[in-house]
Amino acid sequence: MGRSNRERTEQTRQALIDAGRGFFVGKGYAETATPEIVAAAGVTRGALYHHFEDKKALFRAVIACEMQEVAKVIEASSAPGDGARAALIAGVSAYFSAMAQPGRTRLLLMEAPAVLGLPATAAMDAENAEATLRAGLAALVPGAGTLLGPLTSLLSAAFDRAAIAIEAGGERRDYEQAITTLLDGLADHLRR
Repeated sequence: MGRSNRERTEQTRQALIDAGRGFFVGKGYAETATPEIVAAAGVTRGALYHHFEDKKALFRAVIACEMQEVAKVIEASSAPGDGARAALIAGVSAYFSAMAQPGRTRLLLMEAPAVLGLPATAAMDAENAEATLRAGLAALVPGAGTLLGPLTSLLSAAFDRAAIAIEAGGERRDYEQAITTLLDGLADHLRR
């Protein structure tokens, strides 16, 4: 039995995203040309432009997929019975594991802000991993009030800087411990 049009459409779209990811990681956005993406995906230029308005739209789709994968890994890390602190600590470790996927740090933390702009990248992140962090912080420090948004943003930036440092050869354990120290200090301070 043949595949449905929907399955073929999704398969073509995914082939373009996968090929695009490979080139965006290997060469960077600016150095990647659409003809090489099309050739690697085994589709026509028409298929590319049927699914994506332009190279930037394909790049945005690649980034969205990467962010969703990171969020899935983080969400899968905590057990229902975990307390707020344990869930956040598990999320820290899961974030670093997710970011260890080859090319992911470059795509999400360097290429995406440069290509899509920081506001657009931050908005996409707010729907994914940052949303989980915000919920975890709200559970850890219920009294955060108006500080919840800024604290989420600042801690998210700390996670990102740590991921970049780890990718550059920093000791993951040290960064996990440092973020745990930040979370504990924050919780202690806000409980006073």
